[in-house]
Parts: sequence; C-alpha cells; structure tokens
Amino acid sequence: MTAATSRLAPTPAQTVGPFFGYALPFPGGGDLVPPGHPGAVTLHGRVLDGAGTPIPDALLEFWQAGPDGSRLGAPGSMRRDETSGGFAGRDGVTFTGFARVATDADGRYALRTLAPAGVPYLSVCLFARGLLHHLFSRAYLTGEPGYAEDALLASLPPARRATLETVRERDGVHRFDVRLQGGEDADGGRYEETVFLDFA
Repeated sequence: MTAATSRLAPTPAQTVGPFFGYALPFPGGGDLVPPGHPGAVTLHGRVLDGAGTPIPDALLEFWQAGPDGSRLGAPGSMRRDETSGGFAGRDGVTFTGFARVATDADGRYALRTLAPAGVPYLSVCLFARGLLHHLFSRAYLTGEPGYAEDALLASLPPARRATLETVRERDGVHRFDVRLQGGEDADGGRYEETVFLDFA
C-alpha cells in the first residue's frame, strides 16, 4: 500500500439485494380467501421509510388465528399442486392463516382474509432493504369484537398504540401503514414509527 492509497477514505458498506421479488412472492399470496367470500376482510396499506417515502421492494408476511380461534393454520400455502400448477392450500376452502405479499412500486400491499376470533389482530413480519433482521409487529382490526381487550394495546400510550391499529375505511376494508421510522410529513405533521416487537 502506498502513502497515496492509505489516505483514501473507506467506501460505504453495501448490502446485496433485496431479491424478494425473485424467489419469495407467490401467486395468490395475499388471498387467504377467494374474491367474493362472505365475511372477507381486506387489509391494505403502504410501507414507508423515515422520510415518508414508499418502499417499493418490501415483503410482508402475515399470520393469524382463524375465524374459529384456531392458531394451528393449515399446510399447503406454498406447496405446488402438480396437477393444476396452483397452490394446494389456496383451494378456496381451506383457511391456512398465512399470507405473503410484496409491495408494489408505490409501496402498497393488499391481502384478503377473515377476521380472527378472539383479539382481532394479524401478526406481521416485515423484510426490507437496509434491514439486517426482519421486524415483527401487529395489525389490530379496529372495531372488530374483542379489539379493546388486549394487554399489549393497553400498555401503550395513545400515540404509540395508534401505530398498531388499522384505520377502518368502510365495512370489511382496513388500512394499515407500516412506518420504519418516525418523522414529519410534508405538511409539518409528526408521525410515529410503527411499534415493533422483540421476542426474547
């Protein structure tokens, strides 16, 4: 190494990927129930960074209890059906309790499911560029029975609690945005980072 090269600043660290769109999303990954299913609930929203900019290449996984309260789920969400080319668990009858959706170019995602029995929340796992480890959170379906009976929600101050609550847009449609950091929007209003959970 010469004296000239020893004075150069190190280059910034780089991350490889993300490659979520290549290998992980699968057709119908957000359809826990088929279109037109009675009692279907749509959950949609955006994933935003600290500046409020949409993240176009994030991946979200959702797990939930079934409408009967069962937490066992059902296998087959990603098992390929060799006869039809579809996915064995996405048959319009079996409720698997699992969804995987990627965000689009505007950072948006959507899934169609059934409201879980008991405390009505969906567990959320977020993968995104710049994250060395995935993040866990919850989306509580505002206004559903059992909604206010949760110890986690009760333990949070109102501003933090609101980051876990969906916005009920109309019957059967809820919005849930995930914010990776708090910040200030274009109008000068403050917003909170989504509450993320740590499992020991």
